[in-house]
Amino acid sequence: MRRFMYLLAFTYIMVSCAQVKDISYFQQTSRGETILNNKKYDARIKPKDILSITVVSSEAAASVRYNLIMPQIDARMNNIQSQPALQNYLVDSDGNITFPTLGVLKVSGMTTDELGAFIGNKLKSFFSEELPVITVRILNYTVSILGEVLRPGKFESSNGRITILEGLAMAGDMTIFGRRDNVTVVRENENGEKIIYKVNLNNDKLFESPAFFLEQNDVVYVEPNQTRANSSKYGAAENYRMTTISVLISLATLGATIFGLTK
Repeated sequence: MRRFMYLLAFTYIMVSCAQVKDISYFQQTSRGETILNNKKYDARIKPKDILSITVVSSEAAASVRYNLIMPQIDARMNNIQSQPALQNYLVDSDGNITFPTLGVLKVSGMTTDELGAFIGNKLKSFFSEELPVITVRILNYTVSILGEVLRPGKFESSNGRITILEGLAMAGDMTIFGRRDNVTVVRENENGEKIIYKVNLNNDKLFESPAFFLEQNDVVYVEPNQTRANSSKYGAAENYRMTTISVLISLATLGATIFGLTK
């Protein structure tokens, strides 16, 4: 009986370790280890991005021509609402926008700060006093998180930056059935080509991966582990019966252990 108890204890420990191995992050990092990542991330503008561009200066009359107002029309009432909004700029397939006075500008590949400085330099001859302040934002900075997460969906960044860990947190984290060592990130570059990255969340090389910082319109897919794959072969009734049988076996084993100790 003692041998049986030792075997049972050993089996329990092995199962527990396997479960931790399946669901823990950063397993291959050492305690107290410092991982340096001096890489600064700034999102690059891509075709089909939607940009907000505002021009502010002390010369209100000179600034207003660049802050185009787009009236908000209520289709149900067929009238113009009282609070208009600034017009946004859709980057075309060639990476261009059409800006007042300046005409067609190639903006794809720039950061928002670079585009702001570029437009400000172009506009300086139209202002007699100080240079205008140009503020550029990417309005469609969203990522899609799919697969074995608690709340799959599309999520938006308010500051133009999302790491893969932040994205998973927005989706409610992975379920216990999600593979931490093989997360897929699908990205489309400015040429329309699809790039696929495989990310291991257990590895300290995660922070050096080009997919650590998610870009706008990235798709993250969390692959199910073998347990989920196996359970998908059975319906709800079969899973219930298997769970019940497993519980009965565990109770029978516990009973045998207790009665064996009392003898």
